[in-house]
Amino acid sequence: MTGRKLEGLTVDQLVQRFIDIAFDQAKAEPYGDLVKMRSLYWEMDAVANELRARPGDQRRALVPLLRHGNIQVMMKAALSTLALEPKKARLVLEAISLSGRQPQALEAGTSLAFLDDGTSKPT
Repeated sequence: MTGRKLEGLTVDQLVQRFIDIAFDQAKAEPYGDLVKMRSLYWEMDAVANELRARPGDQRRALVPLLRHGNIQVMMKAALSTLALEPKKARLVLEAISLSGRQPQALEAGTSLAFLDDGTSKPT
């Protein structure tokens, strides 16, 4: 979905698109579909950027997803809200890392390591 199409969506629709993309990522991962995963990564990035560009940084609408029932949704919401809710988001990433549920545990653990060593800085 292009930036222009995203501009026409409400915040609630963008949040739903974010959830849908996370579900699609979880489906594509076990099959090693790297082309699909890359496409979904950029789609989710576009949704998060659209939310950030909205007045008041509407990525705040993703914060409730930190308690979502799906681990992929929770992890992606945590990564997208680190700049807004660093403590809450970090706790979610730590819990996912410790859960051992792959591949999310690996991504969460790597993200935490990059945050801790300064390689990654939330924006």
